[in-house]
Amino acid sequence: MSVTTEKSDPGLSAEQVAERVAAGQVNALPDRSGRSVADIVRANVFTRINAILGVLFAIVAFTGSLINGLFGLLIIANSTIGIVQEVRAKRTLDKLAIVGQTRPRVRRDGRVSEVPPDEVVLDDIIEIGAGDQIVVDGEVTEATALDVDESLLTGEADPIDKTPGAVVLSGSFVVAGGGAYRATRVGADAYAAQLAAEASKFTLVSSELRSGIDQILRVITWLLIPAGLLTIVNQLFISDNGLRRSLLGMVAALVPMVPEGLVLMTSIAFAVGVVRLGRRQCLVNELPAIEGLARVNVVCADKTGTLTENGMRLSEVRTVGSVPADTAHHVLAALAAHDPRPNASMIAVAEAYPEAPGWTVTAIKPFTSATKWSGMSFRDDTAVGIENTADADAGNWLIGAPDVLLDPAGETARLASDIGATGLRVLLLACTDVPVDTEPAAGAVAPGTVTPVALVVLEQRVRSDARETIDYFDQQHVAVKVISGDNARSVGAVAESLGLGTAETSVDARELPGSTDELADVVEHGVTFGRVRPDQKRAMVKALQSRDNTVAMTGDGVNDVLALKDADIGVAMGSGSSAARSVAQIVLLDNKFATLPYVVGEGRRVIGNIERVSNLFLTKTVYAVLLAMFVGVGGLVGELAGSDPLSYPFQPIHVTISAWFTIGVPAFVLSLAPNHERARSGFVRRVLLSAVPNGIIVGLCTFVTYVIVNPGGSGVEMGGDAVDLSPDQTQAATAALITLIAIAVYVLAVVARPYNWWKIILLVGSAGAYVLIFAWPFTQDLFRLDSSNWHMNSVALVSAAVGIVCVEIVSRVVPRVLADRHDDAAQHGGSLAAHG
Repeated sequence: MSVTTEKSDPGLSAEQVAERVAAGQVNALPDRSGRSVADIVRANVFTRINAILGVLFAIVAFTGSLINGLFGLLIIANSTIGIVQEVRAKRTLDKLAIVGQTRPRVRRDGRVSEVPPDEVVLDDIIEIGAGDQIVVDGEVTEATALDVDESLLTGEADPIDKTPGAVVLSGSFVVAGGGAYRATRVGADAYAAQLAAEASKFTLVSSELRSGIDQILRVITWLLIPAGLLTIVNQLFISDNGLRRSLLGMVAALVPMVPEGLVLMTSIAFAVGVVRLGRRQCLVNELPAIEGLARVNVVCADKTGTLTENGMRLSEVRTVGSVPADTAHHVLAALAAHDPRPNASMIAVAEAYPEAPGWTVTAIKPFTSATKWSGMSFRDDTAVGIENTADADAGNWLIGAPDVLLDPAGETARLASDIGATGLRVLLLACTDVPVDTEPAAGAVAPGTVTPVALVVLEQRVRSDARETIDYFDQQHVAVKVISGDNARSVGAVAESLGLGTAETSVDARELPGSTDELADVVEHGVTFGRVRPDQKRAMVKALQSRDNTVAMTGDGVNDVLALKDADIGVAMGSGSSAARSVAQIVLLDNKFATLPYVVGEGRRVIGNIERVSNLFLTKTVYAVLLAMFVGVGGLVGELAGSDPLSYPFQPIHVTISAWFTIGVPAFVLSLAPNHERARSGFVRRVLLSAVPNGIIVGLCTFVTYVIVNPGGSGVEMGGDAVDLSPDQTQAATAALITLIAIAVYVLAVVARPYNWWKIILLVGSAGAYVLIFAWPFTQDLFRLDSSNWHMNSVALVSAAVGIVCVEIVSRVVPRVLADRHDDAAQHGGSLAAHG
């Protein structure tokens, strides 16, 4: 490895930067949230559902009965609410992204300053160090043992040594060493632009909720065709209602089939989730992560920076060799002073020993997660205090993991292990007889003969909120695995203080099996793991996933990147490396592990509430389709039998008001309400098992009521451009509507369980609103209702009572069916595991 470099380049001048900005040679980045405001408006206005409703509204406008076109307001409401919520979420996301984005260090006019990535220009000199992401493509100008990981781009697992003149690609990251590079491709020309466009969108893809709803909508779209054709034939050619009444009946039949608010409520729930999490300084890079984390059943947490605070304090330096303590202190000071990118441990050493000797570095080996040690060789012309060295040699010094650099059975290694078992972090200071950049012999971990000099003991502070967070996951039956590169006993001791395992049961990753199946057995049963290499973290995540676990990985370091990328949900700390933040779906900008329960809770709110709302909308769709088919088939049968025609009972205004307080207002309230139910897979199956039976009950009871009270005949009274029903037909339609609404309100009551004060108010308010609509002469006249015929109303109430009993039976039977299937699946899975 090269120690360094060409002469430092002072970078561009202010004038040169201005010239490049004027020429457009700037790293202009795509919109952080993926869609512009114009795109959001277009996407919310020009939807399939709005198109269907728009055509139906045009048909009603043609009849001249504008009151029946009131459902057209849904187009405006759907679009407006969707636009407002998504723009609001976009702004929240954009503001958070500015806080959480990588800020490269750029040299200009001989000074180094941090700038936003979109202010980098062509030919800028950008300094990099361990954990930094390469933000634009470039050519290395300076290198100090610079190793770059390009696995996210090329799949190559091993870091690549970069020397001056080598090419670096945006999207890769530095794993060791440091240096600088000149920007050669910026903006859309850089490789990162393609990654950012895919990885950073405000998107709803890869979501079980959205895919399930899309699947349901496709089926509904196909159902509209036969139901619509049957209604048209019945209204136009059989019922003898005339063109305008027939068109109104057709629209009245088709409008409730469209689940107009389902997609809207899902979008609102997700968008509100982004805003709520944004208030807790949580950046959601990919929107489905909110849903995904709610489904997680295993959380793999890195110890340092996640369970413990990043900062450390030097507790003591315990000498174990013949080198004097003062010399050990001088060496530690020199190592900390010459480290180009000190980690938390070296920062603590530097704070304890600020006065460094005037030594010169002759060789350097940066720390990596794979080797677990770093080192420097020094020269000192005065040659003070070092034994057995040449006059100008200040020694070759290593600092790293005692159990890696030493024989674990040795006395010093045992002492380090005993200290580590108390929860302290222990590093070994050692000397070697060859320069530190010498390649180790075959089978050795470090160059030359390693001689222990001192144990450096550091105190780690456990986060004050870590225990509460661990307890939350335990209550929610989410397993927490602590995975760290530190000594296994030290990791176990820290975890034990949080109620996770013990120092004795902590697993040393160097003893982990290689096969995925065996590894999965160990990882599933283990709790804490130490001395884990980056590639092992990745393998552990994949092993857990192979057992059908949904895995979240938390971390902050460059050694966590591969595992974060492969986990179902990657969660990075805001203070962590830019590489970790770039691949994570969720970034905790306040660095609080305790924010995770709120993310889980938000996901559960979204999933649970959308499932409830879906039950309401799909129940309406099912009963609307069935009612249209019942009436259509009944009309055909009546025509063939020579009896009175059977036309569709409702006008569009009737189906509009029937949805106001059974679905519209309640769905909006329920979609935003608290919900702590654990997320489960099988969303579509559960919704259909409830919605289809309920829809059949509502549709059948409503049809039976209408058949019994139907006075026969077309019953149409024409007055100018208006289209009205005869009094008998209006009373029959009102009775049928009473049955429909009564059962639908009870479906709402079932969906709203378990009850609390605000749900009771919602249910009482919904029922009371319909009592007012049906009882008040003004609303009766406005909405074409007549509830004065109590013979018909009695039939309606009896049918409604029968329907309510059936809905209650369904509400008790369906959960048992689902529970039995869940138990069968669990037994089947256990059988497979037993025979595995």
